[in-house]
This record gives sequence, structure tokens and C-alpha cells, in this order.
Amino acid sequence: MISSELHAAGVHDPALRDAYRRCRTLNSQHGRTFFLATRLLAPQQRPAVHALYGFARRADDILDDFDPSVPTAERSDRLQQLATRLFNRMVGGATDDGDPSLAAVVHTAHKYGIPWEHFDDFLASMRMDLTTTDYPDRAALNRYMYGSAEVIGLQMLPVLGTVGEREEAAPYAAALGKAFQLTNFLRDVDEDLQRGRIYLPADELAVHQVDRDVLRWCHDHRRTDIRVRAALEEQHAETRRIYRFAQHGIDLLHPRSRPCINAALTLYSEILDRIEALDFAVFDQRATVGMARRLQVAGRGFAQAWAARLRRTGI
Repeated sequence: MISSELHAAGVHDPALRDAYRRCRTLNSQHGRTFFLATRLLAPQQRPAVHALYGFARRADDILDDFDPSVPTAERSDRLQQLATRLFNRMVGGATDDGDPSLAAVVHTAHKYGIPWEHFDDFLASMRMDLTTTDYPDRAALNRYMYGSAEVIGLQMLPVLGTVGEREEAAPYAAALGKAFQLTNFLRDVDEDLQRGRIYLPADELAVHQVDRDVLRWCHDHRRTDIRVRAALEEQHAETRRIYRFAQHGIDLLHPRSRPCINAALTLYSEILDRIEALDFAVFDQRATVGMARRLQVAGRGFAQAWAARLRRTGI
């Protein structure tokens, strides 16, 4: 399957094909819902999406390595080395930097005209994760999410294609990236707390008399305090609002890409449904969408994707 995708994408160099294969493996192992959605894309689009995911995963792994013997300074150095190697390849034209796995994302960026600034903004937010553990307000969290989530949507947009000017679809692509990440923040409140991080605006939590100590109590007792429930319900409603906005951008995408993004939006937003159905009990269980439902959504998406391809070829 991967060989046919790479052939469809015009990737024939053996070393480059190997780099794309590595990225695909990362996506299949760590981004199950996202990987399932990528199967709805045309074969020639998939390698680029895997490459973008693979690079983001590499940076994320540097941050979320739980080895306590690795100090923050060393993680910072690793992240800087990754950033420097990517810059030297994307902008400086370097080819021999001892990191052949970057070849796929650089090839994708050049092929689709994805600017260095999108990667630079992403890496800036990753650096924030090295030292920032709390966000005082929505503006501060939004600054972080622009680099960590919105630019992912902007990176994807040239690969997905649009029916009009790309700039028209950009705000919706960015919003969808933000909605996905906010969904993760709500689902993973307890897990993030164990990493010392709170990805919810402190001032909005404070309205409900919630702070780090209250969240820690919820973790220790494996239950959601009534104040925390009210705070999470408010964050849940804001995330829903962003999904509604982002959904308006799907019709601006190339028809062959709409089934994929529709499926991703449906499955991620249903994580919100699950959180609500659990009455925000996110400290003793993880909200997930079952495999049967994922396959149901994917099956509908496959039918839509094939119909779009057949219309394009005139069959």
C-alpha cells in the first residue's frame, strides 16, 4: 500500500521513500484516529500528511519523554538541533546533516510551498512547553495554540487543496486545528496534570474557584469536583463553538479532501460527546470513540471519497 502511495505522489528516490515510510509508521502507531482519516485522502496526498505528522511527532516526543534523568536544558538542546537541521535543509539547502528522516517533511514543504514560518511558529510553541506549565488567560493559551495547533491546519491546507483562494480557507483550517487540540486538552486534563501542565485559562478556571490544588484533589480522589465540572463544561462549550466555525470551511476544500476532514471533525467532536456523556469524569477514565463507530464513520467517508474521485475522472 505504501509503495503505491509513494508512486502516486511521485516519490521514487529510495532514501526519500524510506523517510516517508518512517513518517507513515509514526502516524499509524501514535495517531490512530488521524491515520484512519488519512486513508480517505487520495493516495498521492497521503505521504505528505504522514510527513507533516511525523515531524510534529518527533518534536512532541522530545518534550514528552518521561525519563526523569533528561534535564530541561538537554531537551531544549535537542529541540534546537531539530529546528536548526530543518532550517538548514528547508531554507539553506543542506543535504548531509546526519538526519535523513527530515527529508520527507522538507520534500513535502518544497513540493506544496509550505513556508518555513509555519514550522518556526510550531517550534516556538514546542519551546514554550519546556518551561510554561500554566496559562493565565485565553490570550496566552491562544498564543501557544497558534503554533502548536493552528499552524498544523495551515500546513495541511496546501496538501488538501482548495476550490478558491487558499487565504479564504485558512481561518477555518486554523480553527479546526485549534478545536482538535482543545478537545485533547479536555480529554487529557488528568494526564497533563501529571506532567505538571494545565492547558486551560487560569482566570476562567478561577471564576469557578478552580486552581491547581483543586485539580490535584480531583486526581487524588479520582472524581470531578462540582466546581471543576462547571469549569470544564464552560471550556467544552467554547470548543463546540470553534468546531461550528471550522465546519464552514469544509466546502472551501477540494472535493477529494472533504471526506477526510469531515471524518476527522466528526470523530474528534464525538470525543466531546463522550466527555459530556461521562459527566466530565475525566479523572478516572479516558473519553474515547469506539472502534465500531470509527469504522462506521470511515466507511461512510470511503464511499464519499470514491464518489468524489469518480466524478473527477468522469467515470
